[in-house]
Amino acid sequence: MAKTNPQPVRDQATDHLLPPQNCVLTLIDFQKTQYATITSTTRERINLNAEAAARIAAAYDIPVVLSTVAVDMGVNPPTEPELKAVLGNTPEIDRTGVNAWEDDEYRAAIEATGRKKVVMAGLWTEVCMAEPTLDMLKEGCEVYPLVDAIGGISTTSHEAALRRVEAAGARPITAIAFASELMRDWSRSDSGKLRDLFRWYLPKKAELDKAEGIG
Repeated sequence: MAKTNPQPVRDQATDHLLPPQNCVLTLIDFQKTQYATITSTTRERINLNAEAAARIAAAYDIPVVLSTVAVDMGVNPPTEPELKAVLGNTPEIDRTGVNAWEDDEYRAAIEATGRKKVVMAGLWTEVCMAEPTLDMLKEGCEVYPLVDAIGGISTTSHEAALRRVEAAGARPITAIAFASELMRDWSRSDSGKLRDLFRWYLPKKAELDKAEGIG
């Protein structure tokens, strides 16, 4: 018997996975000064996957909390233009501290979504991702670091930070895994959103792979 009908949709409020109605995406410190010192991966790889996460969040109406550090102080520039263009009117919450969770405005923005599943990317891995992740876990959130949309000042720093947050209970995920988990079933009426993402993403990934001699 041919299978052409979608499987039943789980209760999105209680699903242990990541359907559109139970998660929030947060992007922290995607600024030129942060990129400049990352050596664990490339700016292009980070941007590809951060943008993919932002695109799929927009497609599924997932709230996005965007934050920067030291822009108001005149120290750093705002969010990189390529990523900000995808995020549209998403406001930037600027901070003075390195740990976003210690900023009242940022914390309030996360809490205002009413969502406990937080998909997280921040530059650097060992600071701007790790510190708020550890705090959010202590507050009862489930945190999903976007491992292919972050980077550290060294591979050692990046990997040590991931081990640290995993040991505390974080659940690493990639941008495409996140997108696929949102869609879930190719026969659903909204599956075209993931197809559209793949049509944009896969050629760009292939270009990067070729430039880096991968595959």
